[in-house]
Amino acid sequence: MVEHINEYETIFVIDAAKTDEEIEAVVEKFKALIESKAALDSVDVWGKRKLAYEIDDKTEGYYVLINFKAKPEFPKELERNYGIDENILRSIVIKKEVKE
Repeated sequence: MVEHINEYETIFVIDAAKTDEEIEAVVEKFKALIESKAALDSVDVWGKRKLAYEIDDKTEGYYVLINFKAKPEFPKELERNYGIDENILRSIVIKKEVKE
């Protein structure tokens, strides 16, 4: 049976009120989670930016974009972990369309 691998990208927004060390720890935590279950392609730290709208009375967030390849069941696990972490304001996992 052929193992099916998809390409994904995820963007998550960390509470910008956290210290630099706390933000770096959150980025490393999710990077390690992805590396343990998927093939990490790239990590692009966008840094602190103004939010489009207030989230929990916060106006700024720390943005991180990660591209990876994984089995179809992994994104659900990643989203579950985002939901558990109180430092994450928003997150999304998107399956990329493969151009043939």
